[in-house]
Amino acid sequence: MVQHVDVWKPYIKDVLESKVSELELLGYSGVNEYEVWECLKKKVWKKERTLPLFQVVQDILHLSGSMYMSYLTVESQQANDLMAQIDALNNPQK
Repeated sequence: MVQHVDVWKPYIKDVLESKVSELELLGYSGVNEYEVWECLKKKVWKKERTLPLFQVVQDILHLSGSMYMSYLTVESQQANDLMAQIDALNNPQK
């Protein structure tokens, strides 16, 4: 059966928890299920989000620490750019 990945999320909580634990054991601090899930959606499933359950589980288990860190870096840079733009709009004299 093929479903949107968000439909599968409640059924694979243990798999997500396992990936979070694995990343923590590899030395990545502050890892949480939400960020892992968002990373998968934005990096792995950016083109195809309707998948069979086995593919979703496989993708979670194969998520590398380097891909996760790449995702966090890009998200952080985008957040900083957004804050700078907001600051510039609020304080035009700078």
